[in-house]
Amino acid sequence: MKSAIYVSGLIAMLIFGTAAYGQQKPEQFYRVQIISVPTVTLTTQQFLTGDANGKPATLAGELRLPGPAAQQTGKLPAVILVPGLGSADSGHERWARELASIGVATFILDSFAGGGLLNMNDQTQLSPLAIMFDAYRALGLLAENPLIDPARIAIMGFSYGTVAAVYSSSERFRKMYGPSTTQFAAHIGLYSLCRTFREDTVSTGKPIRLFHGIPDEATSIEQCRFFVERMKKAGVDVTLTEFPDALHLYDKVEFPNPVKLDFSDPCLERGWQFGYNAVAYEATLASVKSFLRTTFNIK
Repeated sequence: MKSAIYVSGLIAMLIFGTAAYGQQKPEQFYRVQIISVPTVTLTTQQFLTGDANGKPATLAGELRLPGPAAQQTGKLPAVILVPGLGSADSGHERWARELASIGVATFILDSFAGGGLLNMNDQTQLSPLAIMFDAYRALGLLAENPLIDPARIAIMGFSYGTVAAVYSSSERFRKMYGPSTTQFAAHIGLYSLCRTFREDTVSTGKPIRLFHGIPDEATSIEQCRFFVERMKKAGVDVTLTEFPDALHLYDKVEFPNPVKLDFSDPCLERGWQFGYNAVAYEATLASVKSFLRTTFNIK
């Protein structure tokens, strides 16, 4: 369904194009480091069958460190932020600043731009599972960073990037591709792309938190409800927070009014709407901060 692929990319490109127009006045980071992430690009089949002989690639991620006061307490907790289609944008930087305010470092992992993909509209160029492989590589690098606590590294994904963020909780995938010295401490997904994988209910035991708008037309909340139900039956610490009026990309302040994308292609039953929802965003922000304070034992 090429139209569906195009729509996903178009949304991301619109956001990327408005990156300079964020409304919040940012707080300054203490330091921003650009870190290279050596990886390989895998197809879905390669990832699922354990074939790591993909095309070599080098990604560039941004490690953003909070102020000196946070670092005086010792090594920092961190969150790897995984954008959706279209690369990182001002929304991910805003999340990085918010997390820095509670003493959490962030690493913005950009598999699309860093991987040299020229057409970010086309999701067939990069499997979401390949992004998970990249995330495991980034985890290994952060765990070796002298400023970061290897036992306190979480992952947070957005839309297409949530496959990496949520399903890296799978023990099968961790054993296949994760670093041997550490694992993700928590998994967070906003408007997640929920799927079913073999043995995905056998988890690492780390908590999972999902946030989703009920009327989201781009990523179905029903699939996430099904995922959460299965995980809870398996004894996993997982919650799904639902927002009755939130559309896809509800945390993007750059779109204060809903944007409607209409297409006549028969592959699409209806157009998609996306846009900012202040209530949902503020609730998600507060919940994520509280969750990370507890998970990371931040005083």
